[in-house]
Amino acid sequence: MGKTREIKKRIKAVGNIRRITKTMQMIATSKFARAQQASLATKPYTETLFDVLSELSASLGDEISHPLLASGRPGAKPLTLVITSDRGLCGPYNGGVLRALTQLMRDNPALKGGDIEVVGKKGQSFLRFAGYGITRHHQQFGDKPTYASVQELASEYITRFIAGEISAVRVVYMKFLSVGRQAPTVMQLLPFDTSTAASKAAGEKKAAARLYEFSPDAKSMLDDILPAGVKAVLFQAFNDAVVSEHIARMVAMKAATDNAGKAGKRYTLIYNRARQAQITTELTEIISGAAALE
Repeated sequence: MGKTREIKKRIKAVGNIRRITKTMQMIATSKFARAQQASLATKPYTETLFDVLSELSASLGDEISHPLLASGRPGAKPLTLVITSDRGLCGPYNGGVLRALTQLMRDNPALKGGDIEVVGKKGQSFLRFAGYGITRHHQQFGDKPTYASVQELASEYITRFIAGEISAVRVVYMKFLSVGRQAPTVMQLLPFDTSTAASKAAGEKKAAARLYEFSPDAKSMLDDILPAGVKAVLFQAFNDAVVSEHIARMVAMKAATDNAGKAGKRYTLIYNRARQAQITTELTEIISGAAALE
């Protein structure tokens, strides 16, 4: 009797877990749809602006210099921004980002002595456990980062970079490629990297370089377009991170729901077998007792 009672408690517990994970899966699916729409809406603009800036900066060569294109001042500290989630139960999402960060620190030991800023409680916990010094923990973004908040952060990075306080800005985040594919990515935000345009031009084997006419002058245009590009790229990184988090949580909760359903069926089968054995034992005892009275 005690055994069947214990199995019934486990069946009930598994059922409760399945209802919770199913609810979390539905919530993650709903949030994912909204986040995906926001990410896909900004991606064409961001990618086009990034390509134009890369090609434009590469075509200018040494004719025009800009502070956001130049290397950081000697002696300035590098800055690394890590984007993780506030909550867990999202599968390999945080693990992938933090492994990319660990590899980055292993390949570039100088980054450990620089500024390390983190978004998300999971990243903060890992960095403290691993012994990294956290310069700042950003808590203002949440599940729905706004362009205004990201723009403020990007403007701060631009100001500090131009002033020579930081030598470079790298962002470690989960890049959204498709619903079935997300990749941990280390992106160099500052100084602006023009190698993308060079590799793209080499791959396409262009016969002649494009010529540009500037109105107003190229320096004035770069003063306006480059900061806008930095802000747009950083905002896209935050949008990709949010979408990737919801996808990972949706997949993880679906797997947990399926496993809970399988466990419930298995415990139900075990309960039925135990109950049948108990009934058989009770019938045997009754028949034996009746036979003893004859």
